[in-house]
Formats: sequence, structure tokens, C-alpha cells
Amino acid sequence: MKKTTFIVLSLIAFQTSAQKIVQRDPVIEQLVTQVNSDSLKSHILKLVSFGTRHTLSTTTDKKKGIGAARNWVLSRFQEFAKQSEGRMTAKIDAWVLKPDGKRVDKDQDMGNVMGILKGTDPTDDRIFLVSGHIDSRVSNVMNRESDAPGANDDGSGTATVIELARVMSQAKFPATVIFLVVSGEEQGLLGADYLAQKAIDEKWNIEAILNNDIVGSNNSNETRIIDNTRVRVFSEGLPVFELDKKAASIRNMGQENDGKARQLARYTKEIGERYVDNLEVVMVYRNDRFLRGGDHTPFVNRGFAAVRVTEMNENFEHQHQDLRTEKGTQYGDLPEFMDFEYLRKNTAMNLATLANLAKAPATPQNVTIDTKSLTNSTTLFWQTPKSAGKVKGYYVLVRETYQPFWQKKIFTTKNGINLPYSKDHYFFAVQAVGEDGNESLPILPKVGM
Repeated sequence: MKKTTFIVLSLIAFQTSAQKIVQRDPVIEQLVTQVNSDSLKSHILKLVSFGTRHTLSTTTDKKKGIGAARNWVLSRFQEFAKQSEGRMTAKIDAWVLKPDGKRVDKDQDMGNVMGILKGTDPTDDRIFLVSGHIDSRVSNVMNRESDAPGANDDGSGTATVIELARVMSQAKFPATVIFLVVSGEEQGLLGADYLAQKAIDEKWNIEAILNNDIVGSNNSNETRIIDNTRVRVFSEGLPVFELDKKAASIRNMGQENDGKARQLARYTKEIGERYVDNLEVVMVYRNDRFLRGGDHTPFVNRGFAAVRVTEMNENFEHQHQDLRTEKGTQYGDLPEFMDFEYLRKNTAMNLATLANLAKAPATPQNVTIDTKSLTNSTTLFWQTPKSAGKVKGYYVLVRETYQPFWQKKIFTTKNGINLPYSKDHYFFAVQAVGEDGNESLPILPKVGM
């Protein structure tokens, strides 16, 4: 075994928030300023103009239906690709959907719109993906004829993806970023399920998925209280994929709150709040809301790190509703019930997270914790990433076992560290740090000797 040099740090007070010791990357900061609320509003209004975007609506009409809407999104991606110096390409990944006896009653041409911003490092095969769903609906999930504006559900998520493609296509990232607009969410997460299985079959190295679904309104229909300074991120704590094989190790390490999705949620909170002022990223310790589902779930079910981003308080008068007025209340998912400044902040939070991930090196390898002897300290080992980016050093993350967020970031240039914190009392993780200070996702240690 290669000899490792350790450093011992004196015990100092924990900081209340780990991001306080990290500076903003000026490149990411500048990109965040380019996210524009008027631009987002224009995307929403265009999406609404297609009348309905129901999954089973027409795909041949040039002005109405989901086919026309998909083609418009493709045209936007193609336009953005012109400013990417050849790095970005766009396509509709198409297939034919067969009746399922549930929410699909006929053969239907399907398609996910994809903008692929290729990474600049030829040795880096990592993919970071951001998604929203283009399909909309009214009260009857099978009604493909009535107008279904879908301004917020999920025009807001689709507009977020389009705006991210507009801004990020001008920048260079070592890793690949995919801007994904899926179809079929309202009929059963069909487009996401199709792509998640394709990613497995073709062995895509997807490290993180941010799914945006209903991110553009600021109030509850029950309280009428405006809340445009907080956004929810839903994440699963345990890995549903092959949990039976991992359960013993998770229990031994006490890592029930530290699955891939939960780590991504913590990362999203730290980076999002670092770059977007007046926005709190609220972590919700569930995969999704009650009685609802989202396009991150097919990825979670296959072992990928995926989270759902959703506005803080949903207004159910403007979701899954026929357009109508009853007792003075306007029902329907219309643009006038949205807050485009709030949508801007949520989009900027996505951008900061994606950009920081795509600029960071790959994660450290073989992170282990030494448990061979009884001590009141902790020794960690890890190996440099095999490829994907130059590593300036590493952050060792520390938190008390009952704390929800990482409390401390300790920087080292070594591949091992000895800390005056008992392994019995704390959780640890390691991030690789690039030359510009961008951090990889955290990797929790396994037991090693």
C-alpha cells in the first residue's frame, strides 16, 4: 500500500453553514446573472400558445399539440447550438408508445427533446442532466382536446431547461450537460422511464439529475401567503436500487440519511444558496409528494442520483384543472398566476448547481475509514480520480450524526487525513476540488483497513 502522509487539525468550532468558507466562482456568478425573468416568461407564453400539450394530442398539426411544441423546443436548442462553437447538438429522441390499458389508449408518436452540450475534456464521460416535462393536462387525464395551458405544470420546468440551454451553451465545461424536455409525465412518467432505461442499456455515466416540475408560482390556494424566497428539493435517503444488497453496510455505518439522492440534495442546497441571493433551498426528506410522482423517480429506481425541484407551496386551483370560473375563482394553469422573478431564482439555482458539478473534477475513488482500532479520532484514505479534471485538493466534510447538513469543510492536498473527531460521533465525506475551487459530489467512506 502506498504510504500516505496525514495531517492533524486542531479542534475548532463548527461553522453554522459550510458554504461560508467557499468563494463564488466568477464564471458561474456571471452565468447566473444572465438568467432572465422576461426570457423565461417568453418561453412560457410560447408553450401556452400551443393550446394543449397533452401526451396523446396531435403530433401533425404545426401550430397546436405536443408535436408542434416539441418541434419548437428543438428549434430553440438548435438556435442556441449556433453559439456553442460546435459543442452543442439537439435532437428529438423518438419512439412509438403502445396502449397500456391505463392512461394510453392508442399508438402514439413520442419524443424527448434533448440538447447535448458536450464536455471539453475528451477523457471525461460524466453526464449531468436537467429536466422538465413538456406535456400538460386538464381535470380528465385522458382529455387530449381541451386547452391545457400547462403554464406552471410543467411549462415552468420546460422553460427552466430552455433558459439553462440558452445561457450555458455559451460556456465551456469539462463534463457533458444534457438539457432534457420529456414527454408523457402526466400519463405515467413515460418519457423519463424510457430515457432512464436507455441510459442503463447504453451505460451512460450520469452523475446527477435535477428534475424541475412546478417551479414558477409562489402561493398556496389555502393560505394565499406569498412565499417566493424558498424552493423545495425532494430526495430519497435510502437507495431503492438494490437496497437488499446494501442494507447491511448502510446499517453498519448508520448512513440511512446519506443515499446518492440525499447527497445531491445537500449539494444543491449549498451551491444554490451560495450563488442565488434571497433564496432558501428547503430539503424535503421524501422522494416526492403524497399522491404525486415526478420524472426523477425512474432514474432513482435505477440507481442514479436524482432529485425533484418544486415550488414551496403549490396552488391546486391552477394544476390539473379545466379552464373555468366558479364562485369568482379562476381555475386553470395560466401564465397570469405565475411569478417570473421567482422562476428566475429557481432557474439560477439549477444553473449554479449544474455548472459547479460540470466544472468540478470527478469524485475521489475508494474513500475508506480506518476502523481497525479503538480511537477517539478518525483516519480517512482515498485515491485521486482516475480521470476527468485536474485536482487541486480535497474537502473533507464533517457533520454530527444528528445534523442534516455538512457543518465543516476541511481542505487538504493529501490523499489521507487524521482528524481529532471521533468516528463514533460524526459522519464524513470527501470531495475532489478543481483548480477553480469547484467541488465534486461528496463520497462517503466505506470501512477499510
